[in-house]
Amino acid sequence: MTDCSPNHVPAAPTPLGKDLNGEPWSQHPWRYSSIVGMLIYLCTNTRPDISYAVSCAARFNSNPKVSHATAVKTILRYLKKTSDKGLIVNFNGTLDLEAYCDADFAGLFKSEAPYDPAVSRSRGGYIIFLGGVPLIWKSSLLLCITLSTLKAEYVQLSRSMTVLLGLKNLIEELLPRLQLPNLTAFVCSIIFEDNAGALLLAISQQITNRTRYLSQFYHHFWSFVHRPQDGPPQNNPNDPWHDGKIKVSKITTDKQRADIFTKGLTQVPFERNRFSINGW
Repeated sequence: MTDCSPNHVPAAPTPLGKDLNGEPWSQHPWRYSSIVGMLIYLCTNTRPDISYAVSCAARFNSNPKVSHATAVKTILRYLKKTSDKGLIVNFNGTLDLEAYCDADFAGLFKSEAPYDPAVSRSRGGYIIFLGGVPLIWKSSLLLCITLSTLKAEYVQLSRSMTVLLGLKNLIEELLPRLQLPNLTAFVCSIIFEDNAGALLLAISQQITNRTRYLSQFYHHFWSFVHRPQDGPPQNNPNDPWHDGKIKVSKITTDKQRADIFTKGLTQVPFERNRFSINGW
């Protein structure tokens, strides 16, 4: 791949399917699973911009086709173009947590056979910043079949909340012991959601006829979310984020940083998302 043509994006806009009738990859001159394993290591450490593409390619480690190998080559061509890049760290001096989560409802539609159950699966993704620095990110298919965009977004919001709550609790437990200067004893946490229905359900916490089918499992974070009816903070008046609770906030799709983890983007929106995460 040293002589390959560079590429501007790591994945095509069209979802990568199983390609049941495609030609099997011969594993020559390189082993598919070996290259994908290296890419997984890279994307989980310093290159969140290739997480979606690598996650799609990793689905086919056991039986790759030529089309899947072509998708891996696209990632490598993109990495060649950006081989001098990485993750720019700009710490803002706080321990505030910012999370962005998104989902692509039935994102595999038309990429799999109509009779394949996978055609109904949605892809979700999230990224969490600590002090303005990307800390944890992930792109993966949702484990359950969702019946609507609202459910896909809400399930991903719930999954992201699980990670965010764990981080928040860990930091707040360590802070008193570390005795770091110029840092407050509480962690301001916010999660951004661009779906109005999921946002309303998370904040209002009211079950309606249209949302009662959602499992109670996905509502686990309700007691940790600030609601407008909760009023101003009582325990700590200096905490602008309401007694240490997590704020769920609306964000427009063009500013949704997690969009890069749910689908293949064209060059302009991809580079916009990449700049907001990687810093270049």
